[in-house]
Amino acid sequence: MTVQESMLLADLVEDLPQAVRLQRLVGRLRTHFRCGAVALLHLEEDHLRPVAIDGLVRDALGRRFAVGQHPRLAAILARRGVTRFHHDSTLPDPYDGLIDEHAGEPLPVHDCMGTSLQVEGRPWGVLTLDALQVGSFDEASQAELDAFIVIVEAAIRMTRMEAEIRALRLTRGDSPERGPVRDEAEILGQSEAIGLLLHELVVVADTELPVLLLGETGVGKELFAHRLHRLSRRRNQPMVHVNCAALPESLAESELFGHVKGAFSGAVSARPGRFEAADGGTLFLDEVGELPLAVQAKLLRALQNGEIQRLGADAPRRVDVRIIAATNRVLRDHVRDGSFRADLYHRLSVYPIPIPPLRERGNDVLLLAGRFLELNRARLGLRSLRLSPNAESALRQYGWPGNVRELEHVISRAALKAMSRGVNRNDIVTLEADLLDLEQRSLPAPHPENPATAETAAVSAPLSLRHAVDDYQRELIQRALAGNDGNWARSAQQLELDASNLHKLARRLGVKD
Repeated sequence: MTVQESMLLADLVEDLPQAVRLQRLVGRLRTHFRCGAVALLHLEEDHLRPVAIDGLVRDALGRRFAVGQHPRLAAILARRGVTRFHHDSTLPDPYDGLIDEHAGEPLPVHDCMGTSLQVEGRPWGVLTLDALQVGSFDEASQAELDAFIVIVEAAIRMTRMEAEIRALRLTRGDSPERGPVRDEAEILGQSEAIGLLLHELVVVADTELPVLLLGETGVGKELFAHRLHRLSRRRNQPMVHVNCAALPESLAESELFGHVKGAFSGAVSARPGRFEAADGGTLFLDEVGELPLAVQAKLLRALQNGEIQRLGADAPRRVDVRIIAATNRVLRDHVRDGSFRADLYHRLSVYPIPIPPLRERGNDVLLLAGRFLELNRARLGLRSLRLSPNAESALRQYGWPGNVRELEHVISRAALKAMSRGVNRNDIVTLEADLLDLEQRSLPAPHPENPATAETAAVSAPLSLRHAVDDYQRELIQRALAGNDGNWARSAQQLELDASNLHKLARRLGVKD
Protein backbone atom coordinates (compact mmCIF):
# COMPACT_ATOMS: atom_id res chain seq x y z
CA MET A 1 0.00 0.00 0.00
CA THR A 2 1.37 3.42 -0.96
CA VAL A 3 1.65 6.35 1.42
CA GLN A 4 -1.16 8.18 -0.39
CA GLU A 5 -3.45 5.13 -0.21
CA SER A 6 -2.81 4.91 3.54
CA MET A 7 -3.60 8.60 4.00
CA LEU A 8 -6.79 8.31 1.95
CA LEU A 9 -7.94 5.35 4.03
CA ALA A 10 -7.15 7.29 7.22
CA ASP A 11 -9.33 10.15 5.99
CA LEU A 12 -12.25 7.74 5.58
CA VAL A 13 -12.38 6.92 9.29
CA GLU A 14 -11.62 10.45 10.51
CA ASP A 15 -14.55 12.65 11.54
CA LEU A 16 -14.37 15.34 8.84
CA PRO A 17 -16.90 17.76 7.30
CA GLN A 18 -18.03 16.66 3.86
CA ALA A 19 -16.30 19.50 2.01
CA VAL A 20 -13.01 18.90 3.85
CA ARG A 21 -13.08 15.13 3.20
CA LEU A 22 -13.57 15.54 -0.54
CA GLN A 23 -11.07 18.39 -0.77
CA ARG A 24 -8.42 16.28 0.94
CA LEU A 25 -9.22 13.48 -1.47
CA VAL A 26 -8.54 15.48 -4.63
CA GLY A 27 -5.50 17.17 -3.04
CA ARG A 28 -3.87 13.85 -2.15
CA LEU A 29 -4.57 12.45 -5.62
CA ARG A 30 -2.99 15.50 -7.24
CA THR A 31 0.11 15.09 -5.08
CA HIS A 32 0.37 11.38 -5.85
CA PHE A 33 0.05 11.75 -9.61
CA ARG A 34 2.08 15.04 -9.74
CA CYS A 35 -0.44 16.53 -12.17
CA GLY A 36 -1.80 20.01 -12.81
CA ALA A 37 -5.37 19.50 -11.60
CA VAL A 38 -7.80 16.97 -10.16
CA ALA A 39 -11.58 17.42 -10.11
CA LEU A 40 -14.46 15.46 -8.64
CA LEU A 41 -17.75 16.08 -10.48
CA HIS A 42 -21.23 14.90 -9.51
CA LEU A 43 -23.74 13.91 -12.21
CA GLU A 44 -26.99 15.89 -11.91
CA GLU A 45 -29.47 15.10 -14.68
CA ASP A 46 -27.64 16.09 -17.89
CA HIS A 47 -24.67 17.99 -16.42
CA LEU A 48 -21.69 17.48 -14.13
CA ARG A 49 -21.21 19.77 -11.12
CA PRO A 50 -17.73 20.15 -9.56
CA VAL A 51 -17.88 19.34 -5.84
CA ALA A 52 -14.12 19.43 -5.14
CA ILE A 53 -11.21 20.72 -7.22
CA ASP A 54 -7.47 21.10 -6.77
CA GLY A 55 -5.38 22.99 -9.29
CA LEU A 56 -8.20 24.62 -11.28
CA VAL A 57 -9.12 28.31 -11.18
CA ARG A 58 -11.61 29.26 -8.47
CA ASP A 59 -14.48 29.94 -10.86
CA ALA A 60 -14.46 26.27 -11.95
CA LEU A 61 -16.54 25.40 -8.87
CA GLY A 62 -19.35 27.56 -10.22
CA ARG A 63 -19.36 25.98 -13.69
CA ARG A 64 -21.80 23.33 -14.83
CA PHE A 65 -20.49 21.00 -17.55
CA ALA A 66 -23.25 19.73 -19.83
CA VAL A 67 -22.32 16.14 -20.70
CA GLY A 68 -23.56 16.49 -24.27
CA GLN A 69 -21.26 19.48 -24.87
CA HIS A 70 -18.05 17.95 -23.48
CA PRO A 71 -17.07 14.77 -25.35
CA ARG A 72 -14.21 13.86 -22.99
CA LEU A 73 -16.47 13.94 -19.95
CA ALA A 74 -19.10 11.98 -21.88
CA ALA A 75 -16.52 9.34 -22.83
CA ILE A 76 -15.30 8.99 -19.22
CA LEU A 77 -18.86 8.73 -17.93
CA ALA A 78 -19.88 6.15 -20.54
CA ARG A 79 -17.55 3.35 -19.43
CA ARG A 80 -16.56 1.67 -16.21
CA GLY A 81 -12.87 1.99 -15.40
CA VAL A 82 -10.17 4.47 -16.38
CA THR A 83 -10.25 6.34 -19.68
CA ARG A 84 -7.00 7.93 -20.87
CA PHE A 85 -6.76 10.41 -23.77
CA HIS A 86 -3.65 10.62 -25.94
CA HIS A 87 -1.92 14.01 -25.84
CA ASP A 88 -2.86 14.72 -29.48
CA SER A 89 -6.53 13.83 -29.03
CA THR A 90 -8.75 16.13 -31.07
CA LEU A 91 -11.46 16.12 -28.40
CA PRO A 92 -11.46 19.47 -26.55
CA ASP A 93 -10.75 19.34 -22.81
CA PRO A 94 -13.28 21.14 -20.57
CA TYR A 95 -10.41 22.57 -18.50
CA ASP A 96 -8.40 24.13 -21.33
CA GLY A 97 -7.02 27.42 -19.98
CA LEU A 98 -8.36 26.74 -16.47
CA ILE A 99 -5.38 25.10 -14.76
CA ASP A 100 -4.51 27.44 -11.90
CA GLU A 101 -0.70 27.31 -11.96
CA HIS A 102 -0.82 28.75 -15.46
CA ALA A 103 -3.95 30.87 -15.06
CA GLY A 104 -2.15 33.84 -16.58
CA GLU A 105 -1.54 31.87 -19.77
CA PRO A 106 -4.37 30.31 -21.77
CA LEU A 107 -2.67 26.91 -22.13
CA PRO A 108 -4.44 23.77 -23.38
CA VAL A 109 -4.39 20.51 -21.44
CA HIS A 110 -2.05 17.92 -22.96
CA ASP A 111 -2.60 14.81 -20.86
CA CYS A 112 -5.94 13.75 -19.40
CA MET A 113 -7.41 10.67 -17.79
CA GLY A 114 -10.44 10.01 -15.67
CA THR A 115 -12.82 7.43 -14.38
CA SER A 116 -16.55 7.10 -13.91
CA LEU A 117 -17.77 6.63 -10.34
CA GLN A 118 -20.70 4.64 -8.99
CA VAL A 119 -22.49 4.59 -5.66
CA GLU A 120 -24.79 1.68 -4.83
CA GLY A 121 -24.56 0.47 -8.41
CA ARG A 122 -25.71 3.76 -9.93
CA PRO A 123 -23.69 6.38 -11.82
CA TRP A 124 -22.56 9.13 -9.41
CA GLY A 125 -20.14 11.19 -11.51
CA VAL A 126 -16.52 11.31 -12.62
CA LEU A 127 -13.01 11.93 -11.35
CA THR A 128 -10.67 13.71 -13.79
CA LEU A 129 -6.91 14.31 -13.79
CA ASP A 130 -5.27 16.82 -16.14
CA ALA A 131 -1.72 17.88 -16.88
CA LEU A 132 -0.03 20.44 -19.11
CA GLN A 133 3.05 18.27 -19.66
CA VAL A 134 2.97 15.57 -22.35
CA GLY A 135 3.57 12.09 -20.94
CA SER A 136 2.36 12.83 -17.41
CA PHE A 137 0.03 9.82 -17.57
CA ASP A 138 1.16 6.41 -18.83
CA GLU A 139 -0.14 2.88 -18.48
CA ALA A 140 1.27 2.63 -14.96
CA SER A 141 -0.62 5.83 -13.97
CA GLN A 142 -3.78 4.38 -15.47
CA ALA A 143 -3.40 1.21 -13.39
CA GLU A 144 -2.74 3.25 -10.24
CA LEU A 145 -5.87 5.34 -10.76
CA ASP A 146 -7.88 2.16 -11.28
CA ALA A 147 -6.68 0.96 -7.87
CA PHE A 148 -7.82 4.23 -6.26
CA ILE A 149 -11.40 3.95 -7.56
CA VAL A 150 -12.64 1.83 -4.64
CA ILE A 151 -11.28 4.37 -2.12
CA VAL A 152 -12.79 7.34 -3.97
CA GLU A 153 -16.19 5.67 -4.14
CA ALA A 154 -15.96 4.78 -0.43
CA ALA A 155 -15.28 8.45 0.39
CA ILE A 156 -18.34 9.47 -1.62
CA ARG A 157 -20.51 6.91 0.16
CA MET A 158 -19.23 8.20 3.49
CA THR A 159 -20.15 11.81 2.70
CA ARG A 160 -23.54 10.67 1.40
CA MET A 161 -24.26 8.83 4.67
CA GLU A 162 -23.21 11.88 6.68
CA ALA A 163 -25.57 14.07 4.61
CA GLU A 164 -28.45 11.66 5.29
CA ILE A 165 -27.69 11.74 9.02
CA ARG A 166 -27.73 15.55 9.00
CA ALA A 167 -31.07 15.48 7.18
CA LEU A 168 -32.52 13.19 9.85
CA ARG A 169 -31.27 15.52 12.57
CA LEU A 170 -33.01 18.43 10.87
CA THR A 171 -36.32 16.57 10.80
CA ARG A 172 -35.95 16.06 14.57
CA GLY A 173 -35.31 19.77 15.08
CA ASP A 174 -31.58 19.56 15.79
CA SER A 175 -29.44 22.58 14.89
CA PRO A 176 -27.93 22.31 11.39
CA GLU A 177 -24.28 22.90 10.69
CA ARG A 178 -23.14 26.22 9.38
CA GLY A 179 -20.77 26.29 6.49
CA PRO A 180 -20.42 26.42 2.71
CA VAL A 181 -23.63 25.30 1.04
CA ARG A 182 -24.51 24.69 -2.59
CA ASP A 183 -28.16 24.66 -3.41
CA GLU A 184 -29.83 22.48 -6.04
CA ALA A 185 -31.54 25.57 -7.47
CA GLU A 186 -28.24 27.28 -8.26
CA ILE A 187 -27.73 29.24 -5.07
CA LEU A 188 -23.95 29.32 -5.43
CA GLY A 189 -21.81 30.52 -2.57
CA GLN A 190 -19.09 29.66 -0.08
CA SER A 191 -18.91 33.01 1.72
CA GLU A 192 -19.76 33.38 5.40
CA ALA A 193 -22.59 35.76 4.51
CA ILE A 194 -24.34 33.21 2.29
CA GLY A 195 -23.67 30.37 4.73
CA LEU A 196 -25.30 32.27 7.59
CA LEU A 197 -28.26 33.17 5.39
CA LEU A 198 -28.87 29.59 4.31
CA HIS A 199 -28.66 28.48 7.93
CA GLU A 200 -31.25 31.10 8.87
CA LEU A 201 -33.56 29.87 6.11
CA VAL A 202 -33.39 26.34 7.54
CA VAL A 203 -34.31 27.65 10.99
CA VAL A 204 -37.38 29.60 9.87
CA ALA A 205 -38.55 27.33 7.03
CA ASP A 206 -40.36 24.81 9.21
CA THR A 207 -42.35 27.46 11.06
CA GLU A 208 -45.59 28.90 9.72
CA LEU A 209 -44.41 32.49 10.20
CA PRO A 210 -44.69 34.98 7.34
CA VAL A 211 -41.24 35.83 6.00
CA LEU A 212 -40.19 39.12 4.41
CA LEU A 213 -37.14 38.86 2.15
CA LEU A 214 -35.30 42.18 1.92
CA GLY A 215 -32.64 42.99 -0.61
CA GLU A 216 -31.44 45.12 -3.46
CA THR A 217 -32.42 44.52 -7.07
CA GLY A 218 -30.79 41.43 -8.54
CA VAL A 219 -29.78 39.58 -5.35
CA GLY A 220 -31.97 36.57 -6.17
CA LYS A 221 -34.85 36.91 -3.72
CA GLU A 222 -37.00 34.51 -5.74
CA LEU A 223 -34.39 31.73 -5.45
CA PHE A 224 -34.31 32.08 -1.69
CA ALA A 225 -38.11 32.08 -1.53
CA HIS A 226 -38.18 28.78 -3.42
CA ARG A 227 -35.58 27.34 -1.07
CA LEU A 228 -37.72 28.34 1.93
CA HIS A 229 -40.69 26.52 0.41
CA ARG A 230 -38.65 23.37 -0.34
CA LEU A 231 -37.39 23.25 3.25
CA SER A 232 -40.85 23.76 4.74
CA ARG A 233 -43.48 21.19 5.72
CA ARG A 234 -45.49 22.47 2.74
CA ARG A 235 -42.85 21.32 0.25
CA ASN A 236 -45.21 18.83 -1.43
CA GLN A 237 -47.91 21.47 -1.90
CA PRO A 238 -47.95 24.22 -4.55
CA MET A 239 -45.90 27.40 -4.40
CA VAL A 240 -47.62 30.20 -6.30
CA HIS A 241 -45.58 33.20 -7.44
CA VAL A 242 -47.25 36.62 -7.80
CA ASN A 243 -45.30 39.56 -9.21
CA CYS A 244 -47.16 42.40 -7.51
CA ALA A 245 -45.43 45.02 -9.67
CA ALA A 246 -46.96 43.46 -12.81
CA LEU A 247 -50.54 43.43 -11.50
CA PRO A 248 -52.69 46.18 -13.06
CA GLU A 249 -54.33 48.11 -10.23
CA SER A 250 -57.81 47.44 -11.63
CA LEU A 251 -57.24 43.67 -11.69
CA ALA A 252 -55.03 43.17 -8.62
CA GLU A 253 -57.90 42.21 -6.30
CA SER A 254 -59.35 39.71 -8.77
CA GLU A 255 -55.93 38.15 -9.44
CA LEU A 256 -55.23 37.60 -5.74
CA PHE A 257 -58.66 36.71 -4.40
CA GLY A 258 -60.66 35.65 -7.48
CA HIS A 259 -64.09 36.79 -8.63
CA VAL A 260 -67.60 35.47 -9.22
CA LYS A 261 -69.47 35.49 -12.51
CA GLY A 262 -70.69 39.00 -13.36
CA ALA A 263 -68.50 40.71 -10.73
CA PHE A 264 -67.33 43.14 -13.40
CA SER A 265 -67.55 43.68 -17.12
CA GLY A 266 -65.90 40.71 -18.82
CA ALA A 267 -66.28 38.32 -15.84
CA VAL A 268 -68.21 35.72 -17.85
CA SER A 269 -67.44 32.95 -15.36
CA ALA A 270 -66.23 32.53 -11.80
CA ARG A 271 -62.47 32.35 -11.36
CA PRO A 272 -60.38 31.43 -8.29
CA GLY A 273 -57.49 33.71 -7.38
CA ARG A 274 -53.87 33.05 -6.45
CA PHE A 275 -54.70 32.51 -2.78
CA GLU A 276 -56.98 29.59 -3.61
CA ALA A 277 -54.39 28.21 -6.04
CA ALA A 278 -51.87 28.21 -3.17
CA ASP A 279 -54.24 26.66 -0.61
CA GLY A 280 -52.24 24.25 1.54
CA GLY A 281 -48.97 25.62 0.18
CA THR A 282 -47.03 28.86 -0.13
CA LEU A 283 -47.87 32.18 -1.77
CA PHE A 284 -44.83 34.21 -2.80
CA LEU A 285 -45.64 37.93 -3.12
CA ASP A 286 -42.72 39.40 -5.04
CA GLU A 287 -42.33 43.21 -4.90
CA VAL A 288 -45.09 43.37 -2.30
CA GLY A 289 -44.48 47.11 -1.85
CA GLU A 290 -46.18 47.70 -5.21
CA LEU A 291 -49.64 46.55 -4.05
CA PRO A 292 -52.40 49.21 -4.11
CA LEU A 293 -53.68 50.33 -0.70
CA ALA A 294 -57.15 48.90 -1.28
CA VAL A 295 -55.71 45.44 -1.92
CA GLN A 296 -53.39 45.74 1.07
CA ALA A 297 -56.42 45.88 3.40
CA LYS A 298 -57.79 42.61 1.99
CA LEU A 299 -54.35 41.01 2.17
CA LEU A 300 -54.18 41.94 5.85
CA ARG A 301 -57.51 40.21 6.47
CA ALA A 302 -56.24 37.06 4.78
CA LEU A 303 -53.15 37.08 6.98
CA GLN A 304 -55.09 37.73 10.18
CA ASN A 305 -58.08 35.44 9.72
CA GLY A 306 -57.09 33.00 7.00
CA GLU A 307 -60.09 34.22 4.99
CA ILE A 308 -60.48 35.68 1.51
CA GLN A 309 -63.50 36.94 -0.35
CA ARG A 310 -63.84 36.67 -4.09
CA LEU A 311 -64.70 39.91 -5.84
CA GLY A 312 -68.50 40.15 -5.99
CA ALA A 313 -69.06 37.26 -3.56
CA ASP A 314 -71.18 37.52 -0.41
CA ALA A 315 -69.39 34.99 1.78
CA PRO A 316 -65.69 34.58 2.65
CA ARG A 317 -63.67 31.43 2.01
CA ARG A 318 -61.13 29.78 4.31
CA VAL A 319 -57.61 29.31 2.94
CA ASP A 320 -54.49 27.78 4.46
CA VAL A 321 -51.59 29.69 2.93
CA ARG A 322 -48.12 30.57 4.15
CA ILE A 323 -46.92 33.98 2.93
CA ILE A 324 -43.40 34.73 1.76
CA ALA A 325 -43.04 38.33 0.60
CA ALA A 326 -40.10 40.15 -0.98
CA THR A 327 -39.22 43.75 -1.71
CA ASN A 328 -36.31 45.94 -2.76
CA ARG A 329 -38.08 48.97 -1.29
CA VAL A 330 -37.66 50.39 2.20
CA LEU A 331 -41.18 49.64 3.41
CA ARG A 332 -40.72 51.68 6.59
CA ASP A 333 -40.45 54.80 4.45
CA HIS A 334 -43.64 53.88 2.62
CA VAL A 335 -45.41 53.34 5.94
CA ARG A 336 -44.37 56.84 6.97
CA ASP A 337 -45.57 58.45 3.74
CA GLY A 338 -48.86 56.51 3.86
CA SER A 339 -48.38 54.40 0.72
CA PHE A 340 -48.08 51.15 2.69
CA ARG A 341 -50.23 50.08 5.64
CA ALA A 342 -48.40 49.93 8.96
CA ASP A 343 -50.45 46.96 10.21
CA LEU A 344 -49.72 44.99 7.04
CA TYR A 345 -46.03 45.83 7.28
CA HIS A 346 -45.87 44.45 10.81
CA ARG A 347 -47.75 41.32 9.77
CA LEU A 348 -45.44 40.63 6.84
CA SER A 349 -42.23 41.41 8.68
CA VAL A 350 -42.70 38.95 11.54
CA TYR A 351 -39.43 37.41 10.35
CA PRO A 352 -37.47 39.75 8.05
CA ILE A 353 -34.48 38.19 6.28
CA PRO A 354 -31.96 40.50 4.57
CA ILE A 355 -30.35 38.99 1.45
CA PRO A 356 -26.68 40.08 1.33
CA PRO A 357 -25.66 42.08 -1.74
CA LEU A 358 -22.99 40.61 -3.99
CA ARG A 359 -20.31 43.05 -2.79
CA GLU A 360 -20.56 41.49 0.70
CA ARG A 361 -20.07 37.93 -0.55
CA GLY A 362 -16.32 37.99 -1.21
CA ASN A 363 -15.11 35.43 -3.74
CA ASP A 364 -18.65 34.21 -4.45
CA VAL A 365 -18.51 36.62 -7.38
CA LEU A 366 -16.00 34.28 -9.06
CA LEU A 367 -18.15 31.17 -8.52
CA LEU A 368 -21.10 32.96 -10.07
CA ALA A 369 -18.91 34.28 -12.88
CA GLY A 370 -17.83 30.70 -13.61
CA ARG A 371 -21.46 29.69 -13.99
CA PHE A 372 -22.13 32.49 -16.47
CA LEU A 373 -18.85 31.88 -18.33
CA GLU A 374 -19.78 28.26 -19.01
CA LEU A 375 -23.31 29.23 -20.10
CA ASN A 376 -21.91 31.75 -22.58
CA ARG A 377 -19.21 29.36 -23.79
CA ALA A 378 -21.91 26.86 -24.71
CA ARG A 379 -24.23 29.51 -26.13
CA LEU A 380 -21.53 30.93 -28.42
CA GLY A 381 -20.01 27.59 -29.38
CA LEU A 382 -16.56 28.38 -27.97
CA ARG A 383 -13.90 25.84 -27.05
CA SER A 384 -13.06 27.64 -23.82
CA LEU A 385 -14.04 30.91 -22.13
CA ARG A 386 -12.07 32.17 -19.16
CA LEU A 387 -11.14 35.28 -17.16
CA SER A 388 -7.71 36.83 -17.03
CA PRO A 389 -6.23 37.51 -13.55
CA ASN A 390 -6.88 41.24 -14.09
CA ALA A 391 -10.50 40.53 -14.97
CA GLU A 392 -10.91 38.43 -11.82
CA SER A 393 -9.48 41.29 -9.77
CA ALA A 394 -11.86 43.76 -11.42
CA LEU A 395 -14.86 41.57 -10.59
CA ARG A 396 -13.83 41.32 -6.93
CA GLN A 397 -13.27 45.06 -6.55
CA TYR A 398 -16.44 46.28 -8.26
CA GLY A 399 -19.40 47.48 -6.16
CA TRP A 400 -22.17 45.59 -8.09
CA PRO A 401 -25.17 47.90 -7.69
CA GLY A 402 -27.18 45.46 -9.83
CA ASN A 403 -25.87 42.41 -7.96
CA VAL A 404 -26.04 38.91 -9.50
CA ARG A 405 -28.26 40.01 -12.39
CA GLU A 406 -25.73 42.71 -13.31
CA LEU A 407 -22.87 40.19 -13.12
CA GLU A 408 -24.70 37.90 -15.55
CA HIS A 409 -25.18 40.77 -18.00
CA VAL A 410 -21.53 41.89 -17.64
CA ILE A 411 -20.19 38.42 -18.47
CA SER A 412 -22.59 37.96 -21.40
CA ARG A 413 -21.76 41.39 -22.82
CA ALA A 414 -18.00 40.78 -22.47
CA ALA A 415 -18.26 37.44 -24.26
CA LEU A 416 -20.13 39.07 -27.15
CA LYS A 417 -17.54 41.85 -27.34
CA ALA A 418 -14.79 39.24 -27.55
CA MET A 419 -16.64 37.56 -30.42
CA SER A 420 -17.04 40.88 -32.21
CA ARG A 421 -13.25 41.27 -32.21
CA GLY A 422 -12.93 38.22 -34.43
CA VAL A 423 -11.78 35.50 -32.05
CA ASN A 424 -11.42 31.95 -33.29
CA ARG A 425 -14.05 29.68 -31.73
CA ASN A 426 -11.44 26.90 -31.46
CA ASP A 427 -9.07 29.06 -29.40
CA ILE A 428 -9.05 29.56 -25.64
CA VAL A 429 -10.86 32.90 -25.35
CA THR A 430 -9.72 35.07 -22.44
CA LEU A 431 -11.86 37.96 -21.20
CA GLU A 432 -9.63 40.86 -20.14
CA ALA A 433 -10.68 43.52 -17.65
CA ASP A 434 -11.34 46.13 -20.36
CA LEU A 435 -13.98 43.86 -21.96
CA LEU A 436 -15.93 43.86 -18.70
CA ASP A 437 -16.33 47.64 -18.93
CA LEU A 438 -16.24 48.08 -15.14
CA GLU A 439 -15.15 51.27 -13.46
CA GLN A 440 -15.26 51.78 -9.72
CA ARG A 441 -18.18 53.81 -8.45
CA SER A 442 -19.69 54.65 -5.10
CA LEU A 443 -21.50 51.69 -3.61
CA PRO A 444 -25.29 51.89 -3.28
CA ALA A 445 -26.66 53.57 -0.17
CA PRO A 446 -27.09 51.22 2.79
CA HIS A 447 -30.50 49.55 2.94
CA PRO A 448 -32.04 50.80 6.23
CA GLU A 449 -33.80 47.47 6.74
CA ASN A 450 -30.56 45.51 6.17
CA PRO A 451 -28.14 46.01 9.10
CA ALA A 452 -25.39 44.05 7.39
CA THR A 453 -25.45 46.39 4.43
CA ALA A 454 -25.44 49.47 6.64
CA GLU A 455 -22.40 48.24 8.55
CA THR A 456 -20.26 47.30 5.57
CA ALA A 457 -21.17 49.79 2.84
CA ALA A 458 -18.31 52.10 1.89
CA VAL A 459 -17.29 54.48 -0.87
CA SER A 460 -14.80 53.23 -3.44
CA ALA A 461 -12.71 55.09 -6.00
CA PRO A 462 -13.91 58.44 -7.45
CA LEU A 463 -16.52 58.27 -10.16
CA SER A 464 -15.82 58.78 -13.83
CA LEU A 465 -17.97 61.42 -15.56
CA ARG A 466 -19.92 58.71 -17.34
CA HIS A 467 -20.77 56.86 -14.13
CA ALA A 468 -21.56 60.10 -12.31
CA VAL A 469 -24.13 60.88 -15.03
CA ASP A 470 -25.50 57.31 -14.84
CA ASP A 471 -25.87 57.55 -11.07
CA TYR A 472 -27.62 60.91 -11.29
CA GLN A 473 -30.04 59.59 -13.94
CA ARG A 474 -30.69 56.50 -11.84
CA GLU A 475 -31.46 58.64 -8.80
CA LEU A 476 -33.86 60.86 -10.76
CA ILE A 477 -35.74 57.86 -12.15
CA GLN A 478 -36.02 56.22 -8.73
CA ARG A 479 -37.28 59.47 -7.20
CA ALA A 480 -39.87 59.89 -9.95
CA LEU A 481 -41.10 56.31 -9.54
CA ALA A 482 -41.30 56.67 -5.76
CA GLY A 483 -43.27 59.92 -6.11
CA ASN A 484 -45.68 58.34 -8.60
CA ASP A 485 -46.25 55.06 -6.76
CA GLY A 486 -44.24 53.15 -9.33
CA ASN A 487 -46.32 54.38 -12.26
CA TRP A 488 -43.99 54.45 -15.29
CA ALA A 489 -46.24 56.55 -17.52
CA ARG A 490 -46.58 59.37 -14.96
CA SER A 491 -42.86 59.17 -14.19
CA ALA A 492 -42.04 59.53 -17.90
CA GLN A 493 -44.23 62.64 -18.10
CA GLN A 494 -42.56 64.13 -15.03
CA LEU A 495 -39.09 63.49 -16.49
CA GLU A 496 -40.20 64.77 -19.91
CA LEU A 497 -39.23 61.51 -21.60
CA ASP A 498 -40.99 59.20 -24.01
CA ALA A 499 -42.25 56.19 -22.00
CA SER A 500 -40.44 53.64 -24.19
CA ASN A 501 -37.17 55.58 -23.88
CA LEU A 502 -37.58 55.69 -20.09
CA HIS A 503 -37.98 51.90 -20.00
CA LYS A 504 -34.85 51.42 -22.12
CA LEU A 505 -32.82 53.81 -19.98
CA ALA A 506 -34.06 52.17 -16.76
CA ARG A 507 -33.01 48.74 -18.01
CA ARG A 508 -29.53 49.98 -18.93
CA LEU A 509 -29.11 51.58 -15.51
CA GLY A 510 -30.35 48.50 -13.66
CA VAL A 511 -33.49 50.21 -12.31
CA LYS A 512 -35.73 47.77 -14.19
CA ASP A 513 -35.24 44.10 -15.05
